[in-house]
Amino acid sequence: MIETRQVTITPFERERTVRIYTPNDYELTDKRYPVLYMHDGQNAFDDADASYNMSWRVGEYLDASKRDLIVVAIDSAPGEMRLDEYGPWENPFVGEALYGRELTLGGQGSAYIEYIAQELKPMIDDAYRTKPDETGMIGSSMGGLISVYAASVYPDIFKRVASLSSAFWFNQTELEQLIESSDLKGIERLYMDVGRKEVEQPSEDGPTNEMYLESSERVYALLRDKVDHLRFEVIEEGVHNELAWRERFPMVVSYLFSEDI
Repeated sequence: MIETRQVTITPFERERTVRIYTPNDYELTDKRYPVLYMHDGQNAFDDADASYNMSWRVGEYLDASKRDLIVVAIDSAPGEMRLDEYGPWENPFVGEALYGRELTLGGQGSAYIEYIAQELKPMIDDAYRTKPDETGMIGSSMGGLISVYAASVYPDIFKRVASLSSAFWFNQTELEQLIESSDLKGIERLYMDVGRKEVEQPSEDGPTNEMYLESSERVYALLRDKVDHLRFEVIEEGVHNELAWRERFPMVVSYLFSEDI
């Protein structure tokens, strides 16, 4: 079942849709479930709601696999505000490449993650039969960046984290400094990947395939010394869209929530 709720992201006073998936047997048992928080929630379940009419079809996979998991999918902010919320630090340079004008983007990611950790998660734990100590997070592109940031800031809350095709380059230096200074022992599983064909048509000043690859390799090199159970995949034919991430989701969620450590 997928329930839709409207919440207010209080640091910004922005209304947002949150879609909550519960397993088919949720109403039939008294079991408690791990929770996976997901960014770009409009792309999680239904093609009709998703960008470019392509969703991850998360509910279909979880129903078929009968995996015991609650998913809390938070819609992204519209337009440029998505980059503001998913960028932990400001980037004064990327606006020209992405939007053709001088524009500082990012800088709201810290408040966004604090809202999830301190307000949304307690609300979900109160309203649903969750396992509060078994919480994960997943995102792609900028959602991958903010997921690794969340793991670094709250490693004892977001313990199983996945970052697909991540736009680490948006805040590369600051993220590397954060990882280096963080104690990440609380992270139980961390998955990250990058495709070799992320950028179909590189712009003059925008990110390139080489930038995506190098960016992820640099983050992986720091994380592998700090996270015991870390998996990094380079996807040879990997492209940057929901269909590609849909294909990888079953493998990723199986890794995150496998008990074989």
